[in-house]
Amino acid sequence: MRKDLHEANRLSWNAATVAHNSHKGDQAGFFRRGGSTLFPEEIDFLGDIAGLSLLHLQCNAGQDSLSLARLGADVTGVDISDEAIAFARRLSEESGIPARFEREDLFTWFGKAAGDHRLFDRVFSSYGTICWLSDLDLWAQGIAGVLKPGGRFVFIEFHPFALVFNEQWQLHYDYFNDAPVEESGVGDYVAGSDGGLMAGDHDTGVVDFRNPHRSYEFYWGIGEVVSALVRAGLAIERMTEFPYANGWRGFEGMRDIGGRRMAQPKEMPRIPLMYGLSAARHRDAA
Repeated sequence: MRKDLHEANRLSWNAATVAHNSHKGDQAGFFRRGGSTLFPEEIDFLGDIAGLSLLHLQCNAGQDSLSLARLGADVTGVDISDEAIAFARRLSEESGIPARFEREDLFTWFGKAAGDHRLFDRVFSSYGTICWLSDLDLWAQGIAGVLKPGGRFVFIEFHPFALVFNEQWQLHYDYFNDAPVEESGVGDYVAGSDGGLMAGDHDTGVVDFRNPHRSYEFYWGIGEVVSALVRAGLAIERMTEFPYANGWRGFEGMRDIGGRRMAQPKEMPRIPLMYGLSAARHRDAA
């Protein structure tokens, strides 16, 4: 585990979160008017969550967490970014949607949660999350440790195969990459999404954002994700690959095929850009 790199990422995310939220308009008003930032794939994988306790890992600034709470779940969101959690708490208060938000490095949080015997019906994580984690086995073990028997983990993530390309669709990154990759910092991907990541109002906000803090990413293949969850004692129930990415215009020429689903240019063969899976903790698990 590389907590030193996690700490560098915390600083980078603090800076980037300010830029991201500057584009999103009146978010409290959006939620008060009944808005939701969830996509259909997330709701489909989660099923009916009314009355269930739900842990949202790497919840960012809380928009998806509050959307889940609006569906009736008792939501706890965890994120490493001070700025993200402070914003999420304000948004919860101003929107009138109750949820708990806790700032902590995820691995530290898992250790504390185990000591306090905290358990949840659902654990949820989505979009650009595991690339910030330096140890996938600790991640999977932490998830298994906070799931109630019969509980389920739901994961929606950008497909690692797509991440071998640069923005011009040229092969650039090694799929089998065992070392962290140093980057210039978390960028303003919300501005770069051209509205794809904004379900509500849009403000110009911060222009030409440059992050003063470098960041470090870890690349995990599909086999590594599934194997880590299985080693942690979880049973894979379902896995689906999608030829589009929800909200994210990560490459040149991506087009909205409806519902803010972004697909590659028409002249390209389809490749997986996103995947979803659910994994359950057996009821007789110790």
